Amino acid sequence: MKLTQIQLLREKQPLIHNITNQVVMNFTANGLYAIGASPVMAHAKEEVEEMAQIADAVVLNIGTLTQDQVDAMILAGKSANKAGVPVVLDPVGVGATTFRTSSALRILDEVDVTIIRGNAGEVANLAGMEVKVKGGVDVTGDLQNENLATLAAKKFNTNIAITGGEVDVVTNGLSRYRITNGHPLLTKVTGTGCLLSAVIGGAFLAVEKDVLTAATTAISYYGVAAEEAAQQSNLPGSFQITFLDQLNHLNMEAFERKSRISMGTLGSEHF
Repeated sequence: MKLTQIQLLREKQPLIHNITNQVVMNFTANGLYAIGASPVMAHAKEEVEEMAQIADAVVLNIGTLTQDQVDAMILAGKSANKAGVPVVLDPVGVGATTFRTSSALRILDEVDVTIIRGNAGEVANLAGMEVKVKGGVDVTGDLQNENLATLAAKKFNTNIAITGGEVDVVTNGLSRYRITNGHPLLTKVTGTGCLLSAVIGGAFLAVEKDVLTAATTAISYYGVAAEEAAQQSNLPGSFQITFLDQLNHLNMEAFERKSRISMGTLGSEHF
């Protein structure tokens, strides 16, 4: 199934509509191109509804937030909902400010979000748990990500992906997946989490209807690409370039061999 998704992705070259933050636009676009998708960065309220209707997926990222951008995200999200287009929310820095948190909650209230992808601190604050954040985006402290993801999935009645730790978790509140691929150098390059949201929801959801399958495959593929890139470069600058290269031409046999995904349900001994 993983191989089939990647082949379909590269054959279809899905159009991914990103309303994302100014810091990561270039990296996100290049990463989507590398993996085989076609990115578009359209933020103006005057066009987001039309763009969302013709896209294969819509990614909403609140990294550099303004009120106009929130309004545009809601217009795009609602338009995508009407067209049956999947919507991904990346709640960057939720918990750092009242405006940021309330904006994310407003989006969730007005838009049917297919999956939320964030780090543990972001998801915890979104779900109403008070967790300290550092620099607006990083969580401090130790959280039980699997239980947190399940709580958030049930609270918002959607799919949740928590990434950025040693174990990434994807759940719909019933089934849970754990992914252990990845490399610490991903934390040394800005925008790798934001690109992952675009790859999960944008690229893979555009060719795979099962959200959990799409998300777990995307996270694992992304992690294996990082592992392969780290073997060739151990410095952030060159790693960034090598990582994009690996997203583009990761050997499928190597991906199948190195992908580390385990599955379970609530109460399963795996968790």
